[in-house]
Amino acid sequence: MKKFLSIMMTIVLSSFMLVGCSQKKDGTKKIGLIVSTLNNPFFVDLKKGVEKEAKKLGYEVVVLDSQNDPAKEVSNMEDITVKNVDLVLLNPVDSDSAVASVMIANNADLPVMTVDRIANGGKVASHIASDNIAGGDMAAKFLIDKLGNKGNIVELEGIAGSSATRDRGKGFEDGIKGSNLKIVSKQSADFDRTKGLTVMENIIQSQGKIDAVFAQNDEMALGASKALKDANMKDVVVVGFDATDDAIDAVKKGDMASTVAQQPILIGETSVKEANKYLKGEKVKDFVPVELQLVTK
Repeated sequence: MKKFLSIMMTIVLSSFMLVGCSQKKDGTKKIGLIVSTLNNPFFVDLKKGVEKEAKKLGYEVVVLDSQNDPAKEVSNMEDITVKNVDLVLLNPVDSDSAVASVMIANNADLPVMTVDRIANGGKVASHIASDNIAGGDMAAKFLIDKLGNKGNIVELEGIAGSSATRDRGKGFEDGIKGSNLKIVSKQSADFDRTKGLTVMENIIQSQGKIDAVFAQNDEMALGASKALKDANMKDVVVVGFDATDDAIDAVKKGDMASTVAQQPILIGETSVKEANKYLKGEKVKDFVPVELQLVTK
């Protein structure tokens, strides 16, 4: 009888373990997405791309918004390590402060991939993004051609410390070397439309002739465009970066001359495809580039 009870107990325990394993397997087919901010159309589209591809491949997505706050990003990473996700896609607020977030994932043995912006440290399985240096160069070549190789340029920079800020700026500034384009003012507006408006208003008051504006994202470009329109400076050429819906509309209307299309939905989709490869044990590349294109009227 004792032997029979022992066998029955083993069967019951095994059944519970199998059910538990099955539930864990089903319940943890999840991808975490920590996004820098959902108060920006670009990252809303990136999230859409992640969710669209995840649904296609059978993953649930857990989304946390860092609200452009590095401390909130760290808190989000701590939270997501206990949400039973298999891998986290991290879109950093800042490339330097993101190191702390990546290290939290590393210490929890949670695989992490960076999206759009890099982390300057920690172990990352892959980085999925557009080539921001190439995009900056694309904007430079457009302005050289548009202005006839001569003119005064204002450059609006993104969040200090962000890899996108650094790379887009490098691509643009290297791109205009050897030309007669001159950057007369370079100021940060934190990738924000309202700040882009305010900063551009101040630059208009302090600068003489301005021929063009290169803004490192569309939100700042749209803010700058409004400031120029309010100042009746309709001939200033404005170039943005991201190709958000509002920016494409502005290009069609002639309020902006161009925007570099970074295709955020495609970045999100590609990120999930790479995550799926990794989780299936397939080899993934350190950097997976997503195609850029220039949008003009």
